[in-house]
Parts: sequence; C-alpha cells; structure tokens
Amino acid sequence: MAIQWFPGHMHLTRKAIAERIKDIDVVIELLDARLPGSSANPMLAELTKGKPALKVLNKQDLADPERTALWLAHYNAQEGVRAIPLDASNTAPAKALIAACHELAPNRRGLAKPMRVLICGIPNVGKSTLINTLKGKRAAKTGDEAGVTKMEQRITIADDFYLYDTPGVLWPKIIVAKTGYNLAASGAVGRNAFDEEEVALEMLDYLRQSYAPLLEARYKLQGVASMTDEQLLDALGRKRGALQSGGKVNLQKAAEIAIMDFRANSLGRITLETPSEFAQWLAEGQQLDAERQLRKEALAEAKLIRVKKKPAPKV
Repeated sequence: MAIQWFPGHMHLTRKAIAERIKDIDVVIELLDARLPGSSANPMLAELTKGKPALKVLNKQDLADPERTALWLAHYNAQEGVRAIPLDASNTAPAKALIAACHELAPNRRGLAKPMRVLICGIPNVGKSTLINTLKGKRAAKTGDEAGVTKMEQRITIADDFYLYDTPGVLWPKIIVAKTGYNLAASGAVGRNAFDEEEVALEMLDYLRQSYAPLLEARYKLQGVASMTDEQLLDALGRKRGALQSGGKVNLQKAAEIAIMDFRANSLGRITLETPSEFAQWLAEGQQLDAERQLRKEALAEAKLIRVKKKPAPKV
C-alpha cells in the first residue's frame, strides 16, 4: 500500500510558501535525524530553490550517531547547503541557529536589513518546540500529532531577526514507498492515512537487519535477525502481552506497541536509513513512477482512459 497524506491545509501552505519565499533570506528545513532522506520534502526544495539553506537534523539525540554523521556529510557536500544536528529542547544549540543564519546571509543585520528566516519541514518534526526554545516562551503550539500548526506565524526572535513558522507539510505524491512507511512510523502522517500493522512490519523488517541487538534487548528475544517480520511482530506481541482469547496475538495491538516504542525511543538510538540506502530507494521510486507515467500515457493515447489536461500558461 502506498502511503499518501496531503490534506487541504497543506495545499494552502504550499501556496503561502511560494508567496513568502520572495522576501526570505534563509530557509531552515527541519529534518528528522532518524529519517533524514525521507523527511526532506522535495516540494520544499523546489519552492525554496536558490535560497541559502540550513538543514537541521532535529531529534539527533534519538538517532544513531554514526548514521547522523553520514547524513551531515551528505548534506554539507551539497552546494549552497549547510547541515547541523540539533536537539530542539536544548537551548544552547538552538540559539546557534541564529549565528548560522547570519553566516549564510551576512548582509542581513540591523533594523534597516532585518534577517527574515522561513522555517519549514514535515509535520511533527519539532518546529514548534524549536521556536519556543529560541523565543524562550510558548510562541508556537506544540503537540505529538501531525498537523498541530495550521497557519503561518511571524515570530520576532530579536529586533532584527524575524522567523516565519509554517505548518508542517508533506508533498502531493510520495513515490518512494519506504519514505511513506518511515514517515508513518515517525508520526509525520495522519493516523487515518496508514495501516499500523503494515507500517510495523516494514519497520521491523528493517530493524531486524540493522538493529537486531536493540530489539533483542527490548523484547527479551533471541535470534531476531533470522526471523521474518511476521514472526518478529508475533514474538514481541507475546512478550508484551498483546494477546486475545485463545492465546493468539493481537497483531494490531502488537503493531501499535512496536511503533510507539520507536517513537518513544524505547528501542534505543535508531536511524531508519543511510544516504546510500535512500539514494537507491529514490532511484527505484523514480523508475517505477516513470514506468507508471508511460503506461498512463499509452492508455490515454489508446483512448482507454481520459487524462486531465493542464491549463495553458498565462501570457
């Protein structure tokens, strides 16, 4: 099942960012350090193209530090991009963002040329927590569900430093299947947009190959690496008491336990992808999407389906 979630307010956010970006000096994109590639929004990259970009790997205290180092190197190697790790609840590193923005746009200082920063990212990535840390009070609403912020907010960090907070936004079409699963596991996707059991199985299949010792320690299991994802879900369900009448495992409850354990960092410091893995997933997703488009065009040419025509560009 392909996971997609793009409710109406996200469409409005896209339009608002397209308008706001004209007056922005630096763009901060918060990424989830546990899934940096999956949480990097390609739509935002297109909307903010040409602006100095600061990639912030947030929740770095929850992520695998070795893999965080790989991702930082990956982003810092890109032209016009700087990347730093961050725990949004830590005051000192959060304030370092202000200095980083001035490095990216050194001419924006003073009341005549105030710094104008757009902060954006996927839902539930920690933007509001970071803003409140920068401001020193509750300037933005926070929550543990996707979609808490619904409208743009301008926040004055200093007399010459304005921060524009936008609602968390995904993108209309997720072509990398693993991205959808990782976003769902992290809490970036609305609850009604995915099946918990399917997401848990995908996550456990990855974790049993990359983090078997952590799973064994958490659920008091042995031989996790040799299990299938279905066997692992069943085993952890038994260990955690997710049973129904007759001693059968309630797979829905077991899936919810696995996902919540990941979100709560109960499994340990985990990152669900490396730069090389994500590059492979992206290439495969792009190939499949191109093939789907070719099939669609062939059917349209044969007049077996009707394709909506794009409006002519305004002159």
